[in-house]
Amino acid sequence: MMVCEIFYSLQGEGVLIGAPTLFVRFVGCNLDCEWCDTRYSREGGKEMTVQEIVAEASHEAVRACLTGGEPLLQPQLPQLVEALTSRGIQVSIETNGSLDISTIPDRPEVLISMDIKCPSSGMEGRMRMENIPLLREKDQLKFVIADEDDYIFARRVIEAHRPRCPIILTPVGGTELRALAERVIDDRLDARVLPQLHKLIWGERKGV
Repeated sequence: MMVCEIFYSLQGEGVLIGAPTLFVRFVGCNLDCEWCDTRYSREGGKEMTVQEIVAEASHEAVRACLTGGEPLLQPQLPQLVEALTSRGIQVSIETNGSLDISTIPDRPEVLISMDIKCPSSGMEGRMRMENIPLLREKDQLKFVIADEDDYIFARRVIEAHRPRCPIILTPVGGTELRALAERVIDDRLDARVLPQLHKLIWGERKGV
């Protein structure tokens, strides 16, 4: 498996925000979002076996987040998930919404965090909307919002598909929340407006 970085920090996004977590960031992505904040993970990295990753995780974590890039591009991801969860480690998988999530092992310890890319990303036409009904109540669906067009797009997707999991809206950049929060309140939209906590704490840094 091609690994960009492994680090221990706080979960910065979504329903587990603030929880101490071991992050495994994989190399490579099949999308190219305009506002991507992890472009450094598109190439480079080092080859690691499932056993090597598990050994590192087992020393430090009760939670692990598999992210990227796009972790579903790693052929051995299901084996890694099985190995981590069999050791009692809770696993969240951050995926970009363009690939089939049915390949992810359906285990109680696994949380799927799936994006739907909005128009400002330039990737909204690549989304696999048939993934949305596969999300369980414990999973989460995320939208990164840059402007009014993105918000309207997200609201339409929510209304059309009515996901049963929590819905997360986050502004591009992750820190300027007021405009988005007020829009959600005005519309009575059943979604959580959340920051990227790691950016509030450490700013634009790798490994946090």
